[in-house]
Amino acid sequence: MSTERAATYGEVFAVREFRVLFGSFALLVSGDSIKMLALSVLVYAESGSPGLAAAAYMVGWLPYIVGGMFLLSLADRLPARGLMVVGELVRVVVCLLLAYAGLPVWAMLALVLVTGLFSPVFGAARSAMLPDVLPGDAFVLGRSLLGVTSAGAQIGGLAVGGAFLAATGPQGALAATAALSAFGALILRFGLPSSPPRQTDRRGSASGAVRTTLRVNRLLLADRRVRGLLLASWVPPLFLAGGEAMIVPYLGGQGKAGVVLAAAAAGMAVGEFAVGRFAAPALRERLSLPLAVLLGVPWLGFLAAPGVGWAAALAAVAAAGLAYQLGLQRRFVDAVPEDVRGQAFGLLSTGLMTGQAVGAALIGVVGEVFSPRLGIVVAGAAGVLAALALWRPLRPEPAPERITADQAPTRTS
Repeated sequence: MSTERAATYGEVFAVREFRVLFGSFALLVSGDSIKMLALSVLVYAESGSPGLAAAAYMVGWLPYIVGGMFLLSLADRLPARGLMVVGELVRVVVCLLLAYAGLPVWAMLALVLVTGLFSPVFGAARSAMLPDVLPGDAFVLGRSLLGVTSAGAQIGGLAVGGAFLAATGPQGALAATAALSAFGALILRFGLPSSPPRQTDRRGSASGAVRTTLRVNRLLLADRRVRGLLLASWVPPLFLAGGEAMIVPYLGGQGKAGVVLAAAAAGMAVGEFAVGRFAAPALRERLSLPLAVLLGVPWLGFLAAPGVGWAAALAAVAAAGLAYQLGLQRRFVDAVPEDVRGQAFGLLSTGLMTGQAVGAALIGVVGEVFSPRLGIVVAGAAGVLAALALWRPLRPEPAPERITADQAPTRTS
């Protein structure tokens, strides 16, 4: 491992299938950012309720909990390209219905909730395909690029969404999202080769998929190595999300909070790029523990009650620590059985999404009982303690257990 040559971004982009995944992912994240913003504005215009508007902004994340628990096996039982294309077409239909069907608020929220149940499956199919097109260290760099893209696309999507809202209203913004999803479907359909599902036995109905998902989730969580990597991926970002959730009440204004949250997204992008581009594979894994600790340390600076400028700087440094996950990515691929890789990545994403909601709720209670500033400080302290408690999976594995880039994963149980 120590003698392995790091891949380069040029080598990653030379792979045609990755360029397709990269481009469609950028469209997906941008479109989802526009959709959540436009739906929130539309619900507020229809209801006049700030609470319902906030619920509309978060409603797209909630189905990950249910879909991740019960449906993820479909990512391995069905062809990946077909699943991703279907996911884009579902978004097209949903956005057009939200924009032009004249649905009442409860029906809009229900539509997003029900169709969102399958979002973890579509995302898992994309994640599981990445190690196939980018073997070895190139896979880690591919994940790094997608992380940078996610941060940039969120910022760009919110900016474009705001422009569409000002020019055409929420209906026009939702129509723009539908167009982005339709374009993404075309890119995936004609840019990726057809491939068989990872599991050829597709007997049974939806109930069979549920049973398989529950069974495989239990097996993955029962494996000590996989469980440790999952917890190391889930828990530290939980407290980062909790700290970010307190930014709006801490600053007392949406405009100031937007500056800080945009700085956090930029910090995440810089961290992902720097670690992915300049750190060798072995160094990335050694950096996992200190970078995970970094997720919490800057929030302790809120003891000094910083203004918007320093708050933005602290948030950016904290979010840069998310690059710690690059040191876990290849180890996770090596640890999970290849035939359930889609479900494993879906479980990873489900835990991350759920953890963000849990972190925001927990730290929100602290902020409500005491103060937003104290909530942010508690989030930082808890994040540091969580990273230190997970030092075993965050440290590089001993040399005898390491798998080099020229060895395909062979572990099946």
